[in-house]
Amino acid sequence: MRTDRTVTGVMLSHGTAFGPVKLLRAPLSFWGGYDSANGVIVEKTHPCFGQSLAGSVMVTPRAKGSSSSSSVLAEAIRNGTGPVGIILRERDLIIAIGAIVASDLYDIHVPVVALSEADFDAVCTADGIVHIHARADHGAASVTWSVPASV
Repeated sequence: MRTDRTVTGVMLSHGTAFGPVKLLRAPLSFWGGYDSANGVIVEKTHPCFGQSLAGSVMVTPRAKGSSSSSSVLAEAIRNGTGPVGIILRERDLIIAIGAIVASDLYDIHVPVVALSEADFDAVCTADGIVHIHARADHGAASVTWSVPASV
């Protein structure tokens, strides 16, 4: 038996998404580290090298690298090769700008949420589908996933 767990975080970009968790324990630079045309991590030293973010909820502590990462993320979102939602432990302006640009230019809304450290760590253990609800008229967003029910 399973039950839902919901946490609340800070909305950095609005939207609603659901998908499987793609946990990136190491930060990723989209600029030079992600192929937005093919949807794979190409940073050779990244632990998730060769894996795709397409259709997933990307869970990562933060991004790294250049502000140009925003444009690569926006293009991945436009191409359908990027994550459908993003959960961060730290507020990240570069990631947020990429999602906001995709929303404004392409009308594709990928929610970006920053969680507290404890809530982020809890999401890292999610083993199924995660739902993100980040309404444009609220500063908060909710993240929900299923956990085994207590006996």
